[in-house]
Amino acid sequence: MTETPHLARPLAGVRIVEISSFVAVPLAGMTLTQLGAEVTRVDPIGGAADYRRWPVTDGGDSIYWAGLNKGKRSTAADMRSPEGQELVQRLIAASGVLITNVAGRQWHSYDTLREMRPDLIHVEVSGRADGGTGVDYTVNAGVGFPMVTGPAELATPVNHVLPAWDVACGIYTALAVVTALRHRDATGEGQRISIPLENVALATAGNLGFFTEVMINGTARERIGNSVYGQYGQDFVSSDGVSFMVVALTGRHFGDLAELTGTAKAVAALADTLGADFTDEGQRYEHREALSGLFGEWFATHTADEIAAALATTSVLWERYRTFTETASAPKVTDNPLFSALDQPRIGSYLAPGLPIAFDGAYPRAVAAPALGDDTAGVLSDWLGLSGEQVDRLVQSGTVATGRAG
Repeated sequence: MTETPHLARPLAGVRIVEISSFVAVPLAGMTLTQLGAEVTRVDPIGGAADYRRWPVTDGGDSIYWAGLNKGKRSTAADMRSPEGQELVQRLIAASGVLITNVAGRQWHSYDTLREMRPDLIHVEVSGRADGGTGVDYTVNAGVGFPMVTGPAELATPVNHVLPAWDVACGIYTALAVVTALRHRDATGEGQRISIPLENVALATAGNLGFFTEVMINGTARERIGNSVYGQYGQDFVSSDGVSFMVVALTGRHFGDLAELTGTAKAVAALADTLGADFTDEGQRYEHREALSGLFGEWFATHTADEIAAALATTSVLWERYRTFTETASAPKVTDNPLFSALDQPRIGSYLAPGLPIAFDGAYPRAVAAPALGDDTAGVLSDWLGLSGEQVDRLVQSGTVATGRAG
């Protein structure tokens, strides 16, 4: 499949410096890279806090780090020394764009760097709007979601394994850069942009009505296990022990589910008994336990293969629960053009996702991640015009490192 260059790489020609660790900003930098920008991630010599983060290979190389830094360039510098800081400042000024979650460093603050590059785009991700620190798991704890996650009878908080706020924050960061670039093209002005991780979580909770429900109705969301709030959705187990998630959002979905399970008459009788109108999605939700009792008998007497084959003939929304191992070998990965074979140095060969946005039907393909410092010499030469001798002197002085440092 051939990419259309001007569509698949809309940010071609844009250079960005990334100073980061963990998820949000690395994801933003990788997304911008996949859109065509040239992003160099600048790390301290020896690597930032996430350079060896789990999961790792048997040889100790971070699968995690490689996954979130695909396609970038890597520069390693002593960012504690005045010489290293000055060099990184020059790289930022040359690129005109900085994205970072290393907050509170005066030497790469907006005010300092703007003296070197008046039209600088400076995007800083912080933990909290008040300047406090925070990561996805602590932010999530303070918003409310862990208290409504898990089985209804559970009395303890449940953290989601997906770092949802980091992911959302990373996409917001990439969007902020794209809009700031457009603003700069139109006005010649840079921008200082702040994105507190906690605010991303709070905004999402507010937009989805979790806070408004309390403010307006005076009621708080309760744990409902795997049910779908306000709609009919429930998990069921087959006779051979396979779990399925089934969702009926519309009247047609619900009707098909009742017909499939042979419970249409029983559902009508239940509605009469309860005085309920199951054409109303809210009432289907309110009486979900009774309905699930009817539907569950059919699932419990059929195998997983029988259930999958039957559901596939209906409009009902469904999927069987799968492990990561099962999904990795399923056609949704192996036959998906989003994924392509990637030979990742230090890690191995595997199917890696590119950008999950298709341009004219083509997905930008994954590009291998560098090792720490792989591109130090190239970036200093390309961006700052330094000669090989000048780079060598910086390496010898310990200001920068090349190749696999640490």
